[in-house]
Amino acid sequence: MLAKPRPLDRIGDIEAGLAAEAAGLDALLGHLKPIEILERSASEFFRGEVAAVSSFGADSAVLLHMIAKIDRSLPVIFLDTGKHFEETLGYRDALIADFGLTDVRVIKPDEAALERVDPTGRLHETDTDACCNVRKVEPLARGVEPFRAWFTGRKRFQASTRAALPVFEAVGSRIRINPLAHWTTSDQAEYMRAHVLRENPLVAYGYLSIGCFPCTQPVQPGEDARSGRWAGHAKTECGIHLSGLEKSLTDASL
Repeated sequence: MLAKPRPLDRIGDIEAGLAAEAAGLDALLGHLKPIEILERSASEFFRGEVAAVSSFGADSAVLLHMIAKIDRSLPVIFLDTGKHFEETLGYRDALIADFGLTDVRVIKPDEAALERVDPTGRLHETDTDACCNVRKVEPLARGVEPFRAWFTGRKRFQASTRAALPVFEAVGSRIRINPLAHWTTSDQAEYMRAHVLRENPLVAYGYLSIGCFPCTQPVQPGEDARSGRWAGHAKTECGIHLSGLEKSLTDASL
């Protein structure tokens, strides 16, 4: 008699299936232009089941402009960590108006969790990972939970940790899509100029990757775009692109 599949076995089967699906989509669509990847993903493979996640940071305008050309009502998730630069919040509102985006969903940290682990708002001074977990990883897991896939604006050139970034990748039981993965800094700059896109005002001051204000500083000449994030720490990602998000996404409490 065959053994009854255990819940963990089923989760493993689902994740293996999603990994194969992501690899197949990467082979099928990964070589296309970003806007073609966006269009086919949104209208064909994940119709009604995909969102975009945007930080409204240094490079955000390009992806959002492409999305607006395809479907202005496509959901866009923004994490309001409570620690953003005022310039970022103003830029968010300006781009929403510029592009006519109609479904921007602002996701915030859980108030009870903040009160429990960061009652003074100074957790970033002692434990940056824990701060990112409560202010970014868990909220994003809630934000993408209704969808089968989501778009990001990540690119290989941004950091050495992203050098092998695929266009399609599995994260637990969902697929993350990076349409701009293969773009260069020149591609980015050319698109911004060609479409006269508004730039985050902090870029002019050397902020080439923009996160929360306590943990972001201008990039020094010759360093990669993300070197100004958590400077002085052995940390290059907040966690929303790492295994911590996968754990949150598969957490039964969500």
